[in-house]
Amino acid sequence: MADPLTVLERQRAETFAEMQALGDMRRGSIVERHRRCGKSPCCCEAADHPGHGPYYSFTAKVGGTTRTRQLQPGPALEKVQREIAAFRAFQALSHRLLEVSEGLCEARAVPVAASPVQALKKKSRRPSRKKSRAK
Repeated sequence: MADPLTVLERQRAETFAEMQALGDMRRGSIVERHRRCGKSPCCCEAADHPGHGPYYSFTAKVGGTTRTRQLQPGPALEKVQREIAAFRAFQALSHRLLEVSEGLCEARAVPVAASPVQALKKKSRRPSRKKSRAK
């Protein structure tokens, strides 16, 4: 059976390698929407009609404010979808890396001090208290 430390270190190295392979990434999400135009002779007025579209909007929080950008179907939309997917994979890998790292921290032996008693002793420093007597 393999040493647990060796297994955990190998898992950590594999996780780092997967993170390096992710490429470009960005935070945010893409929403697909259908809208009604509001023109009276249009077919989108019907109750069973989904509306015009799909329209895609990319939303991300930048500097504390939410930014939304409209995207057209095509290469730009596909690029942003790939970057968001890479970020989601990065989040999952980060979570896994933390779990492996915590396992490594628990598995590693605690270094023993040369003299455990000396390490526990503390020097007591009392401030000198001089009481002045008023005469």
